[in-house]
Amino acid sequence: MDFPLFPLIVGGIVLLVFLYFFPISLWITALFSGVKVSLFQLAFMRVRKVPPSLIVNSLITSTKAGLELTANDLETHYLAGGNIPSVIKALISADKANIPLTFKQATAIDLAGRDVFEAVTTSVNPKVINTPNVAAVAQDGIQLIAKARITVRANITQLVGGAGEETILARVGEGIVTSIGSSRSHKEVLENPDKISKLVLSKGLDAGTAFEILSIDIADIDIGENIGAKLQIDQATADLKVAEAKAEERRAMAVAVEQENRAKTQEAKALVVQAEAEIPKAIAEAFRSGNLGVMDYYKMRNVQADTDMRDSIANPGGQSSSIKPGRDEGRMS
Repeated sequence: MDFPLFPLIVGGIVLLVFLYFFPISLWITALFSGVKVSLFQLAFMRVRKVPPSLIVNSLITSTKAGLELTANDLETHYLAGGNIPSVIKALISADKANIPLTFKQATAIDLAGRDVFEAVTTSVNPKVINTPNVAAVAQDGIQLIAKARITVRANITQLVGGAGEETILARVGEGIVTSIGSSRSHKEVLENPDKISKLVLSKGLDAGTAFEILSIDIADIDIGENIGAKLQIDQATADLKVAEAKAEERRAMAVAVEQENRAKTQEAKALVVQAEAEIPKAIAEAFRSGNLGVMDYYKMRNVQADTDMRDSIANPGGQSSSIKPGRDEGRMS
C-alpha cells in the first residue's frame, strides 16, 4: 500500500515548527528543577527573539543558589542588551561572600559597560595595580624615580558613574610628586619612603572612583639626574651667551665709533691741505697788491727756516709741519 509523501512532509514541518516554538523538553527540565515557567511563556520568548534555553538555564542556576528571580526580569535584561550569565554569576558570588548586591544594581553595572562579575571578584580578592615610574624632584634638586603598588578593591555602590583605574593611577602619581617635591632633601625620602604612602593615603584619592584604596606601598625608589645642577648650568650658559652678545654689541659700537673718528680725521686733514693750498695764492696776492715786500718775504723765509730747524731738533727724523711757501713760488702769478 502506497502512502502519500506530501502529507508526511507537511506534518513533519508542522511538528518541527511546533517543537521550535514550544520547547517541551526545556519546559520539562524547568518543571523538575523547580522553576515556574509556562510553555506559552517559552513560546512568547521565541516570538520576541529571546533564547529560552538561556533564560531557563539562568533561572535554574539562580534558583538552586537561593536567588529569587523571575523570567521576566532576565528577559528584560536580555532585551536591554545585558549579559545574563555574568549577572547571575556575580549575584551568586556576592551572596556567598555576604556582599550586598541586588539584581537592580548588578544589571545597572552590567549595562554601564563594566564586568559585574569581575567587580564582585575584585571586592572579594583585592587587586594590585602597579604604577609606572613616577619622576619627581626634591627641594635639593635631586630627581627621584618612584614606583608604587596600589592595593584596591571594587566599591560596588560607586561602580556606576565612578572613575576607573586610570584616575587612581593619576591621583597616586600626583600624590607621589607632591610628597617628594615637599621634601627638603632626597635623603629624607630614601630614609623614610613610608612618608610618601602616608601622605598619599591621607588625601583620600579614592573619592568618586569605583575602587577603595586599601594600601599604597612604595616598591622602588631610584636616584635620577641632578636637575638643580643641570638647571644652574643651563642658566649659566644662557647668561654667558647674553654677556657675549652684549660684549659683541659694545665691540661693534666701538668699531663704528673708531671708523667714524677716522673719517673725521681724514676730513680734517683734507681741510688742512686745502687751507695750505691757499697760502701761496695769498702770498702772491700780497705781492701784487704791495702789502708784502721782498725783504718781508725773506724775513718770513728766515723765520720758516728757524722753525724747521727747531722742529728737526725736537723731532729727529720727523717731517716738519710748518708752511714752506717757497715750494709753491713757481705757482705764483
